[in-house]
Amino acid sequence: MKKISFLFKYSFLIILSALFIFPVAMVFINSFKSRFYINSEPFKIPFSDTFVGIENYVSGLESTGFFDAFLWSLFITVLSVASIVLFTAMTAYYITRIKNKFTSTLYYAFVFSMIVPFQMVMFTMSKITNTLGLDNPLGITLIYLGFGAGLSVFIFSGFIKGIPKSLEEAATIDGCSPVQTFFLVVFPILKPTAITVAILNTMWIWNDYLLPYLTIGNDYKTIPIAIQYLKGGYGSVDMGALMAMLTLAVIPVIIFYLICQKYIIQGVTAGAVKG
Repeated sequence: MKKISFLFKYSFLIILSALFIFPVAMVFINSFKSRFYINSEPFKIPFSDTFVGIENYVSGLESTGFFDAFLWSLFITVLSVASIVLFTAMTAYYITRIKNKFTSTLYYAFVFSMIVPFQMVMFTMSKITNTLGLDNPLGITLIYLGFGAGLSVFIFSGFIKGIPKSLEEAATIDGCSPVQTFFLVVFPILKPTAITVAILNTMWIWNDYLLPYLTIGNDYKTIPIAIQYLKGGYGSVDMGALMAMLTLAVIPVIIFYLICQKYIIQGVTAGAVKG
């Protein structure tokens, strides 16, 4: 009976994995087809008549300014994720260790921010962004920090509750200030959770289209905005170049995830269950 249950679970997981991998595989396969065959034969492996080699990649790179967009996306993503991880970890530590009405209210404010739809605040946010001069790659990192703080503080807080206070008390006895205690004792323990938060926010920020489009627009095109310009007049789309650019866009996130994936389950579980 256990063997049957084991086989059933693994069969289900294999099927589920295939369903997730299938769309990515189709994008990759179609990136090597002529655009005239992508709509008519989307599920077929490219052969002599449909295979165009790297032509779609060359065309897409020339049409979108992909390398410039890649650098802007990389700058915004790295700076935003680093800010989110650092500042939300510090905030969660303060909220968890200092118990009063203010920190309790602050915690629930962060939790509440997770359920507020972006569409409710995007027009007001755009106006404030322009007024404060945040409509640039550096300013948008502050906006991402605000939108990413809710979930990140929630995850960090759950993990910090499970860290024994005796470790911090020992550090204090050894002469550490609260700041030193956090960076030398607490933050290294938060490594699995910090990597989890980094992965979740990286996938979101790297692939985000709406927020950069509303704030920095065409002046500093990120990859999603650059790819959107493959759509021509009257709804025409160069599907071959589009598939090629989507393939290039997803590769950095996949590499980052594969490097860090061993921490994500551990971090999410610890952040959601402890405390």
